[in-house]
Amino acid sequence: MNTCCVTILVCIYPKKEISINMEEVRIDVTKQSAEELALANEQSQLIFKFNHTMPGTVEYADIMRQLFPSMGDGSIVNTPLTAIRVHMVKIGKNVVVMPGCLMMSAGGITIEDGAMIAANVQLISNNHDLYERQIITCKPVHIGKNVWVGAGATILPGVTIGDNAVVGAGSVVTKDVPADTIVAGSPAKFIKRIPPRPDCAAINEDATDIQLGLDCCGD
Repeated sequence: MNTCCVTILVCIYPKKEISINMEEVRIDVTKQSAEELALANEQSQLIFKFNHTMPGTVEYADIMRQLFPSMGDGSIVNTPLTAIRVHMVKIGKNVVVMPGCLMMSAGGITIEDGAMIAANVQLISNNHDLYERQIITCKPVHIGKNVWVGAGATILPGVTIGDNAVVGAGSVVTKDVPADTIVAGSPAKFIKRIPPRPDCAAINEDATDIQLGLDCCGD
C-alpha cells in the first residue's frame, strides 16, 4: 500500500499529565516501539487486576490511582472497565464513571469536574482509516463540567460535550453538544435547552406540610 501521505506518530507514552491536541493524529499500530508495546501490556495487565479487585478497598483505590494518576479528588471509576492507552485519559474532581465504560483513548479523553458517566458508555477518540486499516485516526473527546452522559451512549472522535449538557441514554453523539442542552438519538439531535436553576424560596421551619426527602424545589 502507498503510505507516502501517512503521518506516523512516534511517542514515548509519558505517564505525566498530557495536553490534548485538537488536530487529528494518525498512528500506524504496526510500527509501535518496544517501549510502547511494553506500556500497552503493562496497562492491560493493570486493568485486568483492577477489574478483579474488591471495590471499596485500599487496593482498589490504589490501582485506580495508578491507572489515572491525575484524577481529581472525590472521583471514582467503577469496574468493569475496558480501556486502551489509558494514560491518555484525564479525569477531574468529583467525577463518577459507572460500570461498563469503554475508553478508546488514543486521541485523548478529558472528563471535567462533576461529570457523570452512566453505565456502559463508550468514549471513543480513535477510528480506523477507511483504506489502511492499520492506521488509526485520533481526535480528542472532551466531556465538560457537570455533564451527564446517559447509559449506553457513545461519544465519537472529536466531540466536545459542553458544560452542564445531558446526553440521552443510548445516543450516538457525532457532533459537538452546546452547553446547557439536552441531546438524544442516533445520531444525537438537539432536544431542548436546560433552563437556569430556579431560585428556591427559603424553607419555613414553622410549616407543618414539609414533605420529607424533598428540598424546597421538590427535588
